[in-house]
Amino acid sequence: MLKIRSFKKGGIHPHGRKSLSETVQILGLPKPATVIIPMSQHLGAPAIVCVSKGDVVTAGQKIGSGESFISADIHSSVCGTVKDIKSIVLANGIETNAVIIETDDLPENQIEFTDIDIELINNFTQQELLKIIKDSGIVGMGGAAFPAHVKFNIPKGKKAKYLVINGVECEPYLTADHRLMLEHTDEILKGVSLISKIINAEQVIIGIEANKMNAALKIEKLIAEKGLPFIVQPLKVRYPQGDEKQLLKATIGKEVPSGGLPIEIGAVVSNVGTAFAIFEAVTKKKPLIERVVTVTGDAVKNPGNFRTVVGTPIKILIEAAGGFKEEPVKMVAGGPMMGFAFFDLEAPVTKGTSGILALTKDNLDYTSETACISCGKCVMVCPMGLQPTRLYKFIENSKFSDAMALNLMDCKECGCCSFSCPAKIPLVHGFKYGKKMARKK
Repeated sequence: MLKIRSFKKGGIHPHGRKSLSETVQILGLPKPATVIIPMSQHLGAPAIVCVSKGDVVTAGQKIGSGESFISADIHSSVCGTVKDIKSIVLANGIETNAVIIETDDLPENQIEFTDIDIELINNFTQQELLKIIKDSGIVGMGGAAFPAHVKFNIPKGKKAKYLVINGVECEPYLTADHRLMLEHTDEILKGVSLISKIINAEQVIIGIEANKMNAALKIEKLIAEKGLPFIVQPLKVRYPQGDEKQLLKATIGKEVPSGGLPIEIGAVVSNVGTAFAIFEAVTKKKPLIERVVTVTGDAVKNPGNFRTVVGTPIKILIEAAGGFKEEPVKMVAGGPMMGFAFFDLEAPVTKGTSGILALTKDNLDYTSETACISCGKCVMVCPMGLQPTRLYKFIENSKFSDAMALNLMDCKECGCCSFSCPAKIPLVHGFKYGKKMARKK
């Protein structure tokens, strides 16, 4: 096992709160009576609905076409009948068209995704693998939901020397990736091998935080048994270690230039969940129609991780976790640092839904905002080396050009500054607003 590493600049150590769900095995949920499948489940342009009301669809059938360069196909997660096509608002606040499907649970209508012959898989070319990933609607499963076929299509003149697999899961509460690494180790490694083949990587590094050493050791053992040329790199427990720029600093010791992408330093980063989804797409012809979601928080009776189909209403996951033991004061989709507060439990699970948190008043800080005292804590913890307090003042005074000149767009919105601010200034909210206004101008 290699020495534990980390990025050097900034970062924080919020309470992990992972013990609520990390020891509970993934539980598969039955398909709900109705699924709500949004056309915007990825970074980029929404998919275009390609079915009509009244159509009978099967699980895995394409119902949304990603026609823009940065977009992704959307597939039905169940067999059933299209009951409606309407606009909905997702938990992250995005308004999008959605296909409402009434599930048909008749055994004769169920689809089985069976294994493809291994020899056929071994003979797939890089372009054939990329097409399978595109046709399967695979996106990054770590939160950003960037279309995978775009990320893995290396531009001419660039070389992907490093493939860095993200098994960090540094957000508090979330444990879906941890359980996936423990329970589907072999499948993840096969998915990693497929990604490595697509991008022709020279070195594969799997980064895992030190609070998941059981997963790191299990993966390392299987790598040795299979004779794979992969390295497991344990990482210090430190937020935001899972951000791809910080992960690359920790694993390969290189920094992505301002405004640049990892490929600029010869690297591609992919989440362990994405590797698992690619394994299923290539070996079973299974599109991305389900995922593992952590359902947790002090308001939940039985926190855990659940494998559920895309489009499942969030209320069904709450029911699967035993419901609420007390009324939550805040619901969050994702992690507490970068997730989105929401209120509608009818909102559906999407490809990018990593967690559902039900928080009580004891989990929240109700301290009122006060004036900045120029303590510099936000500067010390910023992993991007920015000056949050100056950026916020520029934005507060509508000086968006000045904020841009101070590298506002390099802000990852990780929340380290807001978490550390004794004045409780909503810094990240300000930066999101500043970016929006700067783009308009």
